[in-house]
Amino acid sequence: MFSKQAIKGLSASFVVAVGLSACTQITENQKPSTTEFNDRAVSHIVIDKSDRIMELFNAQGQVLKSYEVGLGFNPIGDKVQRGDGRTPEGTYFIDRKNPYSNYTLSLGISYPDANDRREARARGVNPGGDIFIHGQPTGTHDGWHSERGRDWTAGCIAVSNEDIREIYPMIKRGTTVVIQP
Repeated sequence: MFSKQAIKGLSASFVVAVGLSACTQITENQKPSTTEFNDRAVSHIVIDKSDRIMELFNAQGQVLKSYEVGLGFNPIGDKVQRGDGRTPEGTYFIDRKNPYSNYTLSLGISYPDANDRREARARGVNPGGDIFIHGQPTGTHDGWHSERGRDWTAGCIAVSNEDIREIYPMIKRGTTVVIQP
């Protein structure tokens, strides 16, 4: 049998354990979704700038899911230089993942590549960089809309916060990203 003091100690331990469990629960709820599209891995991403659609594909070429996107504030044409407000066009890959992004999770795109840097050097301009697929600004609600409208980024691909929480855990570093005009 337990003494009264042992029971009090167990009660205190139980309260601490429940409190820690609640903290863990909150932390778990703040993590991105772990949706896995029925275990079908994402092999590549295709972004169609003219239709403002991003599609996730599996290795068999099947579309797993489509998302509406926003682009840079000057969306027509390929990115030429830093500050032009254009979203790059071409084939890149996911080179980093940022769970602490200023834009509710972000997936880094490998722009500029060697060709982009060479073209910018020939023009005598800075090609820019830090192009991401990301959500809305951190701290905004899921239905947030920019005053600039749909195309509001400096050249990134923006999706809703709900969408980036679904997309983020599905994408691995090295995933191919094709951005079409």
